[in-house]
Amino acid sequence: MEHNKQKRSSLKKMGMGFAALLGVGTLKAAAPLAKKKIVSEIVNDQDIPLFSGAVRHGNTLYIAGKGAHFDGDIKSHTDHVLKELQKGLESNGSSMEQVLKVNVYLADLDDYKGMNEVFRGRFGKNPPVRTTVATYGGVPGNSLVEMDCIAAVD
Repeated sequence: MEHNKQKRSSLKKMGMGFAALLGVGTLKAAAPLAKKKIVSEIVNDQDIPLFSGAVRHGNTLYIAGKGAHFDGDIKSHTDHVLKELQKGLESNGSSMEQVLKVNVYLADLDDYKGMNEVFRGRFGKNPPVRTTVATYGGVPGNSLVEMDCIAAVD
């Protein structure tokens, strides 16, 4: 039994030596994450709201999907949605230039080109990463496009 204890102790020391050699022993505990903060009003007649319009967690801002709920073409809908995203970003201490990720949901993939024409250049010289998908069954509220985003906050 004593022999097994010594063997484990030697292996442990060897492992710690390798860890130090690799720099693993110098890792520090990560700082605790900040609590999430709902930064937009939730207007809902339900006892428990379905979702928040914007949430800030530390220095990251999440803006919920925005759509265009009026008659129009893909270009007018895209312009409206981007302006709504911009309002949400700016009212919460961020900007279009600080957007890291955008999700684009199209009611019809044939609108991809028209959406891109309006989207291009709206986020500055360094655009965010983006995912674009066509939804099965359309976008809620009969919008031709919906977008949400994640942005940095100063």
